[in-house]
Amino acid sequence: MKTTKYNDNWKFWNEGDAFALVWNVPEHAQDVTLPHDAMIACDAYAESGNGGNSGYRDGGNYNYVKTIHPTVEMKDKVLSLKFEGVYMNAFVYVNEQLAGKSPFGYTTFYVELNDYLRYGEDNEIRVVVKNGAMTNSRWYSGSGIYRDVYLLESDLTHIGPEGVFVQTEVIEEDYAVVVVQTEVVNRSHRKVNQSLVTSILSPEGDVVGCETTQVVLPGNTIRTISQRIVVDGPSCWSDLTPDMYESQSKLMCGTDVVDEASNAFGIRDLSLDSRNGLRVNGKTVKLRGACIHHDSGLLGAATYQDAQYRQVKRLKDAGFNAIRMAHQPMAPAMLKACDTLGVYVMDETFDMWTRCKSDFDYGMVFDEWWEKDVTAMVKKDRNHPSVIMYSIGNEIPEVGTDAGMMIADQIVSKIKSLDPTRYTLSSVNGVFASGDRVDEIVEDVVATLKAEGKIEGNVNHFMALMQDHMDTIVVHPIIGERLENASASVDIAGYNYMTARYEADGETYPNRVIVGSETYPPAIVKNWDLVEKLPHVIGDFTWTGWDYIGEAGVGIPAYNFGEGGFGAKFPCQLAYCGDFDLIGSRRPASYYREIAFGIRNKPYISVQDPNRYGQHLMRTPWIISDSVRSWQWDGFESKPVLVEVYSPGDEVALMLNGEEIGREAVNENRINTFDTSYMAGTLEAISYENGVEIGRDLLTTPNKGMVINAEVEKGNEGELIFVNIELTDDDGTLLPVESGIMSVEAPECILMGLGSGDPKPKENYTGTEAHVFNGKALAIFKGDAAGEKIRLVYGDVVVDVVL
Repeated sequence: MKTTKYNDNWKFWNEGDAFALVWNVPEHAQDVTLPHDAMIACDAYAESGNGGNSGYRDGGNYNYVKTIHPTVEMKDKVLSLKFEGVYMNAFVYVNEQLAGKSPFGYTTFYVELNDYLRYGEDNEIRVVVKNGAMTNSRWYSGSGIYRDVYLLESDLTHIGPEGVFVQTEVIEEDYAVVVVQTEVVNRSHRKVNQSLVTSILSPEGDVVGCETTQVVLPGNTIRTISQRIVVDGPSCWSDLTPDMYESQSKLMCGTDVVDEASNAFGIRDLSLDSRNGLRVNGKTVKLRGACIHHDSGLLGAATYQDAQYRQVKRLKDAGFNAIRMAHQPMAPAMLKACDTLGVYVMDETFDMWTRCKSDFDYGMVFDEWWEKDVTAMVKKDRNHPSVIMYSIGNEIPEVGTDAGMMIADQIVSKIKSLDPTRYTLSSVNGVFASGDRVDEIVEDVVATLKAEGKIEGNVNHFMALMQDHMDTIVVHPIIGERLENASASVDIAGYNYMTARYEADGETYPNRVIVGSETYPPAIVKNWDLVEKLPHVIGDFTWTGWDYIGEAGVGIPAYNFGEGGFGAKFPCQLAYCGDFDLIGSRRPASYYREIAFGIRNKPYISVQDPNRYGQHLMRTPWIISDSVRSWQWDGFESKPVLVEVYSPGDEVALMLNGEEIGREAVNENRINTFDTSYMAGTLEAISYENGVEIGRDLLTTPNKGMVINAEVEKGNEGELIFVNIELTDDDGTLLPVESGIMSVEAPECILMGLGSGDPKPKENYTGTEAHVFNGKALAIFKGDAAGEKIRLVYGDVVVDVVL
């Protein structure tokens, strides 16, 4: 099948009139290249109908138009468009006729064009996107055709789109057996006799297996051909050895190639039980997981292979070996990155089933569309070795009801019919699943806490208990009952924020396998200790690995109402709960996690804001503290400051300018806090194990000089160029207090995005100026700018950079 990327030369405009009688292209239509996020171009504003959900940005109704010119000779071809993602309610018209639609904003869908085309002349392709009904998402969704589009061309007899499924049937020490199932389509009215030739190419590109099968196809039929191929000396895929093979399928008529398809895959097998947990190629794997949303930071929802690869690589370099895509199917570009880099994937279907979580979300059409969208996700995923499990839903309120159990069974059955090789789960929040019995839980928990002297007065509002008594709430027997229902159809029990149930549920349900499908970042030490201790618990997925637009403020430390947390007000636009900030800079929590995982033997120093010393921090469960990596606090000389040291080992010491100011046993949560006075110079933390030094960390006050350091990072695919910007002193020490305006002068280049990790950005990411945050910023350019010169300006400091 001939596949052509179809991203160029589109016209775009915001529709405005939902009942436009004239089918034209207005003069104000813009030229755009896909992928394109229409929402990110709009400035955030306090009165947005979406509020903090989308980072105070509105959706809209949009038109995309492109012209196609099929030749007369193409009448006997099958022409289709493949859309990898359109948010949301996409209607595809060909010459003013509806040819296809897709309401779900995250699904890959195909639209066949033939019945609507006029051959030998220009034809109009128009995509109408209806995203003006707000709210329809709990996070930043983006708008429009935000992923790649492809034009597919084939003969009447062809291999079906996503019609090849490669499974590993046997792995022995010296050989493996793969089964290749190929869907062959005959759209003509006559029988054809052809042959299917399938070759397996090694990671080095050598043919290591081949099989030829004769195929008889009656008219207007679809057949699935199964071929079993032996591969000698297999290189097995895992997170440690991400070796990729390739399946090449050719449909032959004599010596002529009628159609062909190529699919990357990995040779690997999975097993699962409560005694050994998850095993990949026979070896137990514990999942060091990160939940992430789908947006690309400064690019909004626009999805590029280079951006996805950069994100996955940074996450893996920081110690993660698994990603949960929350809460929708993962983009093909990120799946490719996870395959290449060796990162396990929990892909997810939906955030809602029959009960809407937002006014106009997918719950409105779930009954009519879930089967198509589940099918699309599984067919997209099933050749990716990184994908090891499918979540059938996130925090579905009805999952524990009788009706919910039946829906779960239907979704799982559909998944297993398409791909029996992966495991299924439901990411369950036990509290939400308890529904109409929450009042009983609250009454019982309050009574217990009063009897234990842990609370006083009439504290009977559920939300008031959530902050400090979640572990008591989630072990309630009612939640246990709902979990039995929610786990009935799936292979793995996904626990959102229910670590307190791990040990007891392992005893009560000896065959239950559990994964922490969503967990609080500050709890990683306790969580990971349990993951390593309990064989039936296979991993932990923190919320979140990477910061994202929307759900504004959930991770922002606050001292006054409205500054952060759930009550965050505009201009707060980011969640700010990621181990990485929006532009890919590691935050203190990331180093803390590495220590908890046992893969970092050095301590890490972070400092609480001395401006807030002694004040009460209003924190959500996603916040460790307000600490930052800075020993530059001008005006606070000799004033008190709290220094946090995250430490491995059993003992940690803190030095200031060569003098020891404290030495302590490492706390149970591996965060030691030293109360000292600020003095410019050098902080040094030293970790010990059994009296022997195992690592140290330094944090230095910068000198008075200032330099713009710009690291040019070119994407693997040549789509994008990232310029990582840091303000440092003359010695290269970061200036974390700098927060002025960085401007970019690049007249010969396309600037795709400019900004920082600031959760309360002052400018849109589409401009040429942005405030730096913690001394850092990021500029993203179109890949064709390679070799061009740009200029960065920060006050009186100027630097020229060659891309």
